[in-house]
Amino acid sequence: MIATLASLMESHSSEKPFKKGSQKSQSGLLLVYVAFLTVAGYVYHVIADRAFSSLLTLSAVFQCLAFSLLGVQIIGSDSVAGISAKSLLLDAFALASRLVATVFEVSYVPFDQTGDWIYQAIDGLSLAMVLWLLYRVFVVQRTTYEADEDAFPAIPLALGSLGLAAVFHANLNQDKFYDTLWMCGVFASAISVLPQLWMMAHRSGKSSALTSHFVAVMAVARVVSGAYMWHAYPEISADPLFGNTKYAGYAIMIAHAVHLLLLGDFAYFYVKNVAKAGLSADLDLSPQVWQV
Repeated sequence: MIATLASLMESHSSEKPFKKGSQKSQSGLLLVYVAFLTVAGYVYHVIADRAFSSLLTLSAVFQCLAFSLLGVQIIGSDSVAGISAKSLLLDAFALASRLVATVFEVSYVPFDQTGDWIYQAIDGLSLAMVLWLLYRVFVVQRTTYEADEDAFPAIPLALGSLGLAAVFHANLNQDKFYDTLWMCGVFASAISVLPQLWMMAHRSGKSSALTSHFVAVMAVARVVSGAYMWHAYPEISADPLFGNTKYAGYAIMIAHAVHLLLLGDFAYFYVKNVAKAGLSADLDLSPQVWQV
């Protein structure tokens, strides 16, 4: 998968930035999607043998695809304009928290073979990609980073996620440290999109097609993991609090619902834009989306 992604990104580096109606850019974008969908299909049908728990791994694959789209954008346009570093920082925080919990404990990994190491490896690849993206934003292409537009506060979101996780975490690991970190990853992932949406709604000009695809694919990843959690949350126990031991499962479902609710207006305009102008069309949210 890494080799395929590298070749695709290299091919885009020699092309012009995405332009509305460009047949070549649409073909390149489709290749990226096809590559990751092929990986997802192989993981689900061959490695996981269509086990239901592999939905967690598929969610991680789609999340990795989302970060890959930003990588293609940066290499293809040699610019980080329109990309929220604060969203990426929250994603890194969420991934690191989840990885610590899933590498050193086994209670929150898929029950199928993908939970042995593939699930963690995909999350590790995503974290490496996010760190690389942050390096490009803050170091290599810092002159194109729109810091003034990336104004939504991220630190309170991270601290809030950690605080809520300390209260509402499950007890599957029977270890408050790892249980809290895993739940922190759930909460931080749910709200990491906020700085990116803020930036897309407040910056002047259109947002790159790949930036909008990034947000959309992250939503798909959340839908896939939510489909698994919808069936699993009644079994996620917690220490007695508020008179019951099921609140952790409810908190997980609320986190997934919050992420999708935040994307309500975006989803409408994104689908409308793709249907009308194609995959490579830039998206202008500034006059349309609610103000965060």
